[in-house]
Amino acid sequence: MAKIPDKTETIENVESPIFDPSKATEQVRAVVDQGVEQSKQAFSKLSSDAETTQKALESTFEMAKTTGNEVSLKMIAALRDNAEAGFTHLEALVAAKSLSECIELQTAFLRKQIEKSAEQARSLQAAMIRASEDMSKPIKDVFEKALKERKAA
Repeated sequence: MAKIPDKTETIENVESPIFDPSKATEQVRAVVDQGVEQSKQAFSKLSSDAETTQKALESTFEMAKTTGNEVSLKMIAALRDNAEAGFTHLEALVAAKSLSECIELQTAFLRKQIEKSAEQARSLQAAMIRASEDMSKPIKDVFEKALKERKAA
């Protein structure tokens, strides 16, 4: 085997890139500043969205209270009307002179109560539909606004 003598050469014509720590520090600082700014913007957006959602929920709860009271009052009125009609009917039955008159009174009362119950049910249904629409409107508006903003972004 042939022995290769150790050779050391100096290369003088080759340039090596010089690491400048001040430029690296500036670049890191720029990246950090950009990250901080983006974080501030994200926090601001999150804070704004949370506030909007809170206002929508407060509005929804207030609307639920209002419409709940309205529906309750309609139900109470219907119950009161039905109770008064029942007592009036009982008074008429007590005053009846014959069995045929009792049957006639009972038939008329039942027919009238069925019609009244159907009307009360329609009225309550309309009130409840309106209440559910009114209660869901604030949240629906916020949701639609958020969707539009996401599509625009």
